Amino acid sequence: MKQSTSVLFVCLGNICRSPTAEAVFKRKASEAGLNIYIESAGTHGYHIGKPADKRSQAAGVERGYSFKGLKCRRVDESDFERFDYILAMDNSNFKNLLGMAPSQYQEKIKLFLDFADVEDKEVPDPYYGGKRGFELVLDLIEEASDGLIAHIKQAQ
Repeated sequence: MKQSTSVLFVCLGNICRSPTAEAVFKRKASEAGLNIYIESAGTHGYHIGKPADKRSQAAGVERGYSFKGLKCRRVDESDFERFDYILAMDNSNFKNLLGMAPSQYQEKIKLFLDFADVEDKEVPDPYYGGKRGFELVLDLIEEASDGLIAHIKQAQ
């Protein structure tokens, strides 16, 4: 089966929010019967080659998500052509992506929480916070993942 859609989740360091989104969305897309190519990356290369933050993994695994094989990487220029959806976790990364992307690909860049029915459109960075921050990130990502799946199904 051809993968008709590809999604890239992006945060600052690709260590907390975007790998969590990748793990959550992989399971939810599979459960929805969608064959989607999914990756995550950071706008900065602080943690290249490292696994997701242990606290992100612990919170996600507790809800049944797998982080197996996920390694931090930086957004690459080829990503703008390769991916159909490039979804930023917050306004800062959204602006960074717009600054990096060739003009013909800028329409692919959106805030991930545009697909969630929430007031604040930014997934907060839990890196310097406690366990509750990681739980909130998961809640927001789960809701936005459901909204993105509905959007993709409607577009097909």
